[in-house]
Amino acid sequence: MSRIYFHIDLNAFFANAEILINPELKGKPIAVSGISRRSVVSTASYEARKFGVHSAMPIAEAQKLCSDLIVVPGHYSWYTELSNDFIKIIRSYTDNIEQASIDECYADMTEAIAKFSKPLDLAFQLQKRVLTELGLPCSIGIGPNMFLAKMASDMKKPMGITVLRIRDVPAKMWPLPIGEMRGIGNKTVPLLEAIGIHTIGDFARYEVDNQLRQIFGKNTDEMKARVNGYDNRQIIKEWDAKSMGISQTLIDDITDYDEIRGIFRSLCRTLSKRMRNDLKAGHVISI
Repeated sequence: MSRIYFHIDLNAFFANAEILINPELKGKPIAVSGISRRSVVSTASYEARKFGVHSAMPIAEAQKLCSDLIVVPGHYSWYTELSNDFIKIIRSYTDNIEQASIDECYADMTEAIAKFSKPLDLAFQLQKRVLTELGLPCSIGIGPNMFLAKMASDMKKPMGITVLRIRDVPAKMWPLPIGEMRGIGNKTVPLLEAIGIHTIGDFARYEVDNQLRQIFGKNTDEMKARVNGYDNRQIIKEWDAKSMGISQTLIDDITDYDEIRGIFRSLCRTLSKRMRNDLKAGHVISI
């Protein structure tokens, strides 16, 4: 039996979460970021993105691109609260969920969608609930596997609902630039372009296997399958995860041992609390 996967992505999550705190920010170019020389943009509103502002961009560069940019410090506990409420809504339809990050998740909706007379009605209802109950816009991608669902959710933002079937891949996915393929990072794009692969379709038609293996190594066959619309991954539920982690971005470099020790203690306490709440235990710690 074929599966039906949703990828649900909260659009410009941090920025829209800030608008919920301060509605006067709505419709304005905003960036969630610190203001130090080391700060980078966490999320930019779509109004700011029109100027070329994007996540991971140094805030100084963003301010040069958009002189009217409003820089808002992040309220991360608020984001976590909203994210938890978001997952609760998804879980009201299915427990077969994999949370990919704070603002996106995969959900196997095969059984849930059968309860609706029109398959897309579930997506419309879910999107409306997230917007009305949380005040957050989201895009939903629907596909027979996790890869196509993710590719679909990226095709129309904000508030898009896109279906991407395997038979749609040549027409809808192959014309896209190779950098838009899920799993292709910024460092890999120039390597592929150097061997003549500029679009996803170029990758699908590429026949020099040894050159692809020099780039992707052991992942070559997996990437070749995905470019043709196939993906055998299964959803990993939170309680099936094999590890837990936590991180913190520092504003400035630190060299003081006591300060480093304090940060590690804080991270350990937070991670330990998460593990206790989930009734987990571990035997290896890595930094």
